[in-house]
Amino acid sequence: MPRPIEALIHHDALVHNLAQARSRALGARVWAVVKANAYGHGIERVYEALRGADGFALLDLAEASALRQLGWRGPVLLLEGCFEPRDLELCSRLNLWHTVHQDAQIDWLGRHKTQQPHRVFLKLNSGMNRLGFAPCAFRAAWTRLNALPQVDEISLMTHFSDADGAGGVAAQLATFERATEGLSGERCLANSAAVLRHAQAAAADWVRPGIMVYGSAPDHPQHTAAHWGVRPTMTLRAQVIALQQLAPGDTVGYGNTFSAAQPMRIGVVACGYADGYPRHAGSGTPVLVDGMRTRTVGRVSMDMITVDLTALPQAGLGSEVTLWGQGPQGTVLPIDEVAASAQTVAYELMCALAPRVPVRIA
Repeated sequence: MPRPIEALIHHDALVHNLAQARSRALGARVWAVVKANAYGHGIERVYEALRGADGFALLDLAEASALRQLGWRGPVLLLEGCFEPRDLELCSRLNLWHTVHQDAQIDWLGRHKTQQPHRVFLKLNSGMNRLGFAPCAFRAAWTRLNALPQVDEISLMTHFSDADGAGGVAAQLATFERATEGLSGERCLANSAAVLRHAQAAAADWVRPGIMVYGSAPDHPQHTAAHWGVRPTMTLRAQVIALQQLAPGDTVGYGNTFSAAQPMRIGVVACGYADGYPRHAGSGTPVLVDGMRTRTVGRVSMDMITVDLTALPQAGLGSEVTLWGQGPQGTVLPIDEVAASAQTVAYELMCALAPRVPVRIA
């Protein structure tokens, strides 16, 4: 039989979460962000569930091409724009909208030969200090683009650096409003955290929810996914493949980092860091066994983890182990909790799902 591990992608949860984003968007159109192969879920697996969005936003030209091959004829936005001049040829051929965040991209457009002018999203660096024109240079960039016959409509966008934190969006929103005053074009401002936490930022023409669509809270642990009304869209589950009895003082796993303080019953689970489970998730990381909450013990190894079955006498060989996501009988293990135990974020866990793990749509 195949190794007993699989990932499930929950179509109904994706539909629900997208609807949650739209309900909070205050009438704005909604980009479904599917960068990084739909946050590790697989674009081809989420497409049917998310085609109710007004457009898809991503980074990679190959993924944009895949969306067109799946039959999507609506807007597709390249969030980082073009990386070299010849990328514009594919933008023309596939009718891709693209971000402009530096002068070189305007230069490339000025030399590009196209029969159909491009829809572009001009990005302001309002404080994130990654991509975008400085406020003092933004208006000149808009003027250059507006003068190009290769450019049709210019939309205006920025990205918030602390929408999920104490800093909020007010300062960056004020910077955006000053820099864009009097400029025509649709506005696109809000990511997941801004959609959920800052209604004034969502009150634009477009919003671009990402992580909330995939069932994670952007501001965990302050709020949970359940608080925001979003559901897990990815489940990673495996089975118990062996059992061990520990006496007090016995250790578990590499490095002998865990030592039993009392008699314990241990389950060995067919999942490890080669499957995408975080290696740095220490002892005590929550798991569900047959829907009952317990914990990991010892180090995560390449192909196995060990879990505490001492208080679960009904568990044994073949018991279902939920590493994150939806468990049996309506139980849930939030991916945010697992990520927090590994001192990372749910985004990384989703994107790290290994190719060797079978995936199916539930």
